[in-house]
Amino acid sequence: MAERLSEVRLGPYTTLGLGGAARAFAEAGDTGELIGLVTAADAAKEPVLVLGGGSNLVISDAGFDGLAVRVATKGVQVVTDGDRVLVTAQSGEDWDALAARGVAEGWSGTECLAGIPGLVGSTPIQNVGAYGQEVAQTITGVRVLDRRTREVRDLAAADCGFAYRHSVFKADLARHVVLSVTYSLARSPLSGPISYKELAARLGVPLGERVPLADAREAVLGLRRAKGMVLDPADPDTRSAGSFFTNPVLTAEQAAELELRAVGYPRWPMPDGAVKVPAAWLIEQAGFVKGYGTGRVRISGKHPLALTNPDLSGNAGELLALAREVRDGVAEKFGVTLVNEPVLVGVSL
Repeated sequence: MAERLSEVRLGPYTTLGLGGAARAFAEAGDTGELIGLVTAADAAKEPVLVLGGGSNLVISDAGFDGLAVRVATKGVQVVTDGDRVLVTAQSGEDWDALAARGVAEGWSGTECLAGIPGLVGSTPIQNVGAYGQEVAQTITGVRVLDRRTREVRDLAAADCGFAYRHSVFKADLARHVVLSVTYSLARSPLSGPISYKELAARLGVPLGERVPLADAREAVLGLRRAKGMVLDPADPDTRSAGSFFTNPVLTAEQAAELELRAVGYPRWPMPDGAVKVPAAWLIEQAGFVKGYGTGRVRISGKHPLALTNPDLSGNAGELLALAREVRDGVAEKFGVTLVNEPVLVGVSL
């Protein structure tokens, strides 16, 4: 039975280092403990916060008035199926360790997701993606605890509502607890076709080329390190929640309106005439340069999308004030409202 502790500060369990204390705290070492802790709290009408790696989380300075459950479940099962492997990982497994294993084992499909902090259980929630890959491309199923029915359910990928940085899990964070995730990966020494221009340039190959898995991983890690997006205790710019804002997806009409304000702005074409616009470009063009900040929190010195708590002296209120300043500045200049990517607990924009 997992031990319940009282008044445990949550900041150390997040990459930002922000957040007050949880009224109660417990660590779930296996799936049975995870289910038991959550269902017991639900039966008692006690609020529950499920903690993964804390890499995509902003917690209020007031903390959390309920039970914080830290997921520490372990285990990876691999089943070979012809030219593919089915990899089922428990939600407490480290994501980057699993991605690194894929490269070492010759499993193609997640090599461009190298260096992303956090645990396996968070990957379907955010539909984690980077450099032309996202987990929705490889996930075949997600096992969850449905807190509404108190049943364990197996959801097929089609039931997960995957979209850009979104899923049914993110749409209703209080309903499901991710227990494990199954990925279908190709048995191949080569990456998928390189579809991201910056990564292709780093690798020195044309778009659409396939490269050795290890080359793709190392190139992605190099790009992420240069942006302060690989956790490093020696680098204050990595004390962040990663990209704080998602790249806005504009309808054809909205894209045309933005063209009037910013002729020739960078964009990626999307279905039905929509376009995706780089939030980093909008932020910098609105005057929020790398290193911008007026107090103990700031924009990363390496990438305008990351808001940082560099010496761990800031608080969530200061970080959210900076986020609002950036959001409102972009909206005023371009008429585009940025949306936060991290999950906000007890705070809002």
